[in-house]
Amino acid sequence: MRVIRGRGPDPTTDREVTATMLETTAEAGDAAFRAWTPHRQLAFGRRDTRAERYDEAAEAAESRGFPAIERSVGGRAVAYTGTTVAFAHAIPLEDARAGLDDRYEAGTTAVIRALRRLGVPARRGEPPASYCPGDHSVQAGGKISGLAQRIVKSAALVSGVVVVTDRDEIAAVLDPIYEALDVPFDPDSVGSVADAGGPGDADAVCEALEQVFVGEAETVIVDAETLARNA
Repeated sequence: MRVIRGRGPDPTTDREVTATMLETTAEAGDAAFRAWTPHRQLAFGRRDTRAERYDEAAEAAESRGFPAIERSVGGRAVAYTGTTVAFAHAIPLEDARAGLDDRYEAGTTAVIRALRRLGVPARRGEPPASYCPGDHSVQAGGKISGLAQRIVKSAALVSGVVVVTDRDEIAAVLDPIYEALDVPFDPDSVGSVADAGGPGDADAVCEALEQVFVGEAETVIVDAETLARNA
């Protein structure tokens, strides 16, 4: 399995790293994984960009120091403070029509296992009116993680986010954004690894996720910046 570490030099290049990772998995048939801390940003989903007051939501993000970007995978708006962890697991497929639920189940289980290694009593589900609401979420005193999935012809990308610290800052920036998007949101629904008894250390969270998702697989370590330059 290829393990990509680090991040690209800017948000656009960093997203291209994950896209290249998925493309390579589809072409070569080898799995890949990365867990990292994206640049500070507010990532809007496709549904968000079609909202009547999307421009107002984007301005709310920008005015609070969160550059607004649009992502191709996932649901509603998610904030990355610089300590927020993202992860992505690229899986080769023989049949793109099969295995969707199994991949979600495996990914959610892996996140729970990783968080429990860190002392977080993680479990499935999310509180009402959570950010980026969805069926594939993990909570512990608030929503900590959510998962999404993207499928191409010969590969799937199971990806997600883990809130490590900065829950108050995340709640504060998302509140006016979700109001503008007309999506129910309770700021108290936001949780974090640190508030749930785990370490407030993004590197420790990345390491735990990598250990669980990669397991005993033989690995090839790839630097994200190197991958970005060669893309």
